[in-house]
Amino acid sequence: MSIQLGIREWLRWLWRQLTSMRIALILLFLLAVASVPGSLFPQRGTSPLKVNQYLRDHPSSGKILDQLHMFDVFASPWFGAIYLLLFISLAGCVIPRALEHARELKGQPPAAPRNLNRLAGYDSWTSNATTDSLDEIAQSWKGWRLRKDSHWIAAERGYARESGNLLFHLSLLALLVAVGMGSANGFKGTVIVREGSGFANNVTQFDTYTAGRMYNSSAMPPFSFKLDDFAATYQPDGMQAGAPRKFQADVTVKNNPQASGRKVRIEVNEPLRVDGVTVYLVGHGYAPAFTIKNALGQVVWQDAAVFLPQDSNFTSSGVVKVPDSVPQLGLQGFFLPTATKDLSLGPRSTFPAANDPQVFLSAWSGDLGLDAGIPQSVYRLETTSMTRLGIEELKPGKTWTLPGGQGTVEFTGFKEWASFSITKDPGKGWALGSAILAIAGLSMSLLIPRRRAWLRITEQPDGSSLFEVAGLSKTEAPGLIPEVAGLVVSAKKFAPEVVDGH
Repeated sequence: MSIQLGIREWLRWLWRQLTSMRIALILLFLLAVASVPGSLFPQRGTSPLKVNQYLRDHPSSGKILDQLHMFDVFASPWFGAIYLLLFISLAGCVIPRALEHARELKGQPPAAPRNLNRLAGYDSWTSNATTDSLDEIAQSWKGWRLRKDSHWIAAERGYARESGNLLFHLSLLALLVAVGMGSANGFKGTVIVREGSGFANNVTQFDTYTAGRMYNSSAMPPFSFKLDDFAATYQPDGMQAGAPRKFQADVTVKNNPQASGRKVRIEVNEPLRVDGVTVYLVGHGYAPAFTIKNALGQVVWQDAAVFLPQDSNFTSSGVVKVPDSVPQLGLQGFFLPTATKDLSLGPRSTFPAANDPQVFLSAWSGDLGLDAGIPQSVYRLETTSMTRLGIEELKPGKTWTLPGGQGTVEFTGFKEWASFSITKDPGKGWALGSAILAIAGLSMSLLIPRRRAWLRITEQPDGSSLFEVAGLSKTEAPGLIPEVAGLVVSAKKFAPEVVDGH
């Protein structure tokens, strides 16, 4: 015989499954697992340069990973689906429990069971005291929530354990709301700023920018800053040689275009905070400067180009595009802060500080492809329609005369650049508060034991009374029997035991 379930019954069954604690734990585990790729792969929200480098180094697998949102894990549809299901599961599980617990707090401890001698810590004695001693015994049981009848006392303690458990789960729920609302009502972006250059908090100024669905980008705070100086120090020798010790960015900040500038130092753990926006220092590198002249001696390009670090010693690669020369020129090459003396493995740096800076350049002549209408990366040179002119090694102040009388390239020096992550997250404070409350609630649920205890008086035919005391632990926490023994001692002060009829 088969039972046909209608749509209503199926929906009710699905809701009960989704709001069960078992499913909530599974979803919490899945959320943790789904977060793992966010630490294994660079993320566009924090390290767009590393993402681009990964895609260049792994053209095949990188494309597949990008389609799977491995470089935008926390903004991916599948992560959002798990997040939303966990929120619904927790809400459907915890809110009814909270209402039930509120009703329980208004209630009273349950009456004494029939057979106390089956419970833990059972003790009994005969006394000449009567039920009139119940009031005095009840007053001596301090720290317990009491319910008293004519012949028994019911006591309970540890309600805060369940309160802590609910506080923990409600805080998790609030944490999910805070993270979600903060993401929806905020933005995040990254930008690279060279020494001497600046940044204005405008969408067009970002290298990468992502806004929440509910955020109005036209209402962005109008602050700006200029990178005055960047400084980095490294471990000079030993096993940790080259390891970063400290790096800092000195900036001049204006809260709005009319405000006066103020000096601020941004460090790794000391971000800039202005008008609810936080500016983090997340990376740095070098920007070699060049002066490029055409065959007539006219300057056609003069600037510092951002080169991206390729290893821990800041061997950096980059390109320079000169569309105003005839024919167009392009340079690609490496900047070495401390150039190696052994070039058998190619140009590379042996230390991240600029102790012996050099550039290795490859010059190209032809069509840069900038007029084709196809977007190009500023860090990549399209050489399909170009001819290589030659390769040269330059130190600061040196000039390379290009073959064929096509001009000169002078390596004039270098600047340093810093990359900043700029975020507005209005839910961050609420998320921190929720996390603190969750830890407090978890501590309460783990450390506070839940106990019940009863005392019953049974009148005997000879006029004496039988006093019975026992307890019940609603958790596996030890210590119930000593607590019941303490209640027995308190009760015997008002109902002393009769020994040998006396």
